[in-house]
Amino acid sequence: MADVLDQSEVDALLSAVEASGSDASSIASFSTPRPEVRDVQTYDFKRPERVSKDQMRAIESIHEGFARNIGASLSGFLRTIIEVRVATTEQLTYSEFIHSLPNPTNFNLLSAQPLEGQMCLEISPLIIFPIIDRLLGGSNNETFVPQRPLTMIELRLVRRITDRALDCLTEVWSNLVEVKFVLNEVENNPHLVQIVAPNEVVVVIGFEIRMGPRSGTMSFCVPFNVIEPVMGKLATQGWLAYKRHSSSESKKREVATHLDQTQIELKALLAETDITVQELVSLQPGDIIQTGKPAGANLLLEVGGKPKYACKLGRYEDSRAIRILRKATPGERF
Repeated sequence: MADVLDQSEVDALLSAVEASGSDASSIASFSTPRPEVRDVQTYDFKRPERVSKDQMRAIESIHEGFARNIGASLSGFLRTIIEVRVATTEQLTYSEFIHSLPNPTNFNLLSAQPLEGQMCLEISPLIIFPIIDRLLGGSNNETFVPQRPLTMIELRLVRRITDRALDCLTEVWSNLVEVKFVLNEVENNPHLVQIVAPNEVVVVIGFEIRMGPRSGTMSFCVPFNVIEPVMGKLATQGWLAYKRHSSSESKKREVATHLDQTQIELKALLAETDITVQELVSLQPGDIIQTGKPAGANLLLEVGGKPKYACKLGRYEDSRAIRILRKATPGERF
């Protein structure tokens, strides 16, 4: 039979249990980990993010090249500075995109074979009417923007703008897939056009177009099912390299476009000689300065103040003219 504990032994055992319990609770209080703080974000199952952030950045890089190209093209065509930049790149449902547009507006339906489906290019009336005014010889400073659809004549003028936009889109998209953008139809009311289901995801690239004091927007809408076959090509590393290459090439084209319109000074030097100050102050009309240079010797043609070419003095029709013979060598005397 087991031994029976007396009262002193029971008291000692209870005191030991209480001491060990307090130590365990204190240890537990120090060792309990803090709850992990998590970043909770709202997710709308009606609007799934079907395009990753890396792919969205790649799409934005492509259309930054488009913005530079169309800006340079329109600047040369309209003979004024046109600034185009990417303002937004986002995923929306098609119904949200349509309801964000003004009515009426310039709504262009595009196709790009071999991609299946249609895309949209919308240009705001806030910039369309100033461009039309510029094409017709106006100053576009105080252009009134009417709330009406474009007339047939205005549509023909705007077509010259959209054609250039399609050429630039074809150029930048050809680095991703060989396509040819074609204008299929033009509408004034975007609510009458339904290229995909209202809840279908579309990628919308928004541009800001600025011409002097006037500015407006342009939106390029690409349904997800159109670009889904080529989404695998939108790799981050590859498109970062493309962005650097595209930026360099587009900058060269932009600089070349502006240089074509630059005025430079050409100066043909007949001869050089030395005279005294007394001879200079006593010069009269009809005096002859002898240079010692043969009459048939070549002349020096300076471009922007720098010697460039050896040339010959002559006559073309009723004007004095010079014929360029060759490049001048550094330090050559004429």
